[in-house]
Amino acid sequence: MQYFDTHAHLGLIVDDPIEQLIVIQEARQTSVNRIVSICNSLHDFGQVYENLKSASNVYHAIGVSPSEVQNPGKDWFAHIEQSVQYPRVVAIGEIGLDYYRKFGDKKSQIELFITQLDLANKLNLPVIIHNRDAGHDVLDILRDRMPSRGGVLHCYSEDAAYAEKALELNLYFSFAGNLTYKNAKNLHETIGVLPVDRILIESESPFMIPADYRGKRNMPKYLPITARFMADMLEMEEEALAAQLWENANKFFGLPNE
Repeated sequence: MQYFDTHAHLGLIVDDPIEQLIVIQEARQTSVNRIVSICNSLHDFGQVYENLKSASNVYHAIGVSPSEVQNPGKDWFAHIEQSVQYPRVVAIGEIGLDYYRKFGDKKSQIELFITQLDLANKLNLPVIIHNRDAGHDVLDILRDRMPSRGGVLHCYSEDAAYAEKALELNLYFSFAGNLTYKNAKNLHETIGVLPVDRILIESESPFMIPADYRGKRNMPKYLPITARFMADMLEMEEEALAAQLWENANKFFGLPNE
């Protein structure tokens, strides 16, 4: 049995390169055998990528998140185009819209989102989508600009009705440790309407730690706790769900299912 953590901010868990490798080793001890590292900024990407060059089971996504809309960095577009040529870069992300924190203005966020969707389509890469209090605009934009490789609504936070609309698009739905929270009724209902072959799992570390470990910093090693909770909700054997999630993630990122 093995798990694929499709979304971990490894650079935010610890700064030290050796400690980052220890985090990955600890994850493997709990059967989390593949991880996608998500950058918070383009500067983060370069440093974390360099730190983890030797970690062959860690893949990378690169993009400008809505939190960076006011300062994406000099020549950010060219930086992404160049960096996707590096080994094990498998997606553009995380990108999207965040109206909760009010990063910049809506127009600037939308322009940044659309530009990166079009870039992902040009580069033939899937997208990892951040959505906070912007669900209507996210879906409207994706209906017009979805890259050919599709996308994932990471750390899903909408309800089942929204998921049914999103299922019409080439989208996956990724769940994090907040699925285990008692008050996450929208997520519990959503799991029930989704085809199991459209579901992914993520740690979203260092955030969204499973309920039993609240108060600690989240890490990929805790991901199997969320998976067991998900298996119970779906009335599946844990091994069967793990195999399905592994297959789904590899298909989405274009990796061998081995």
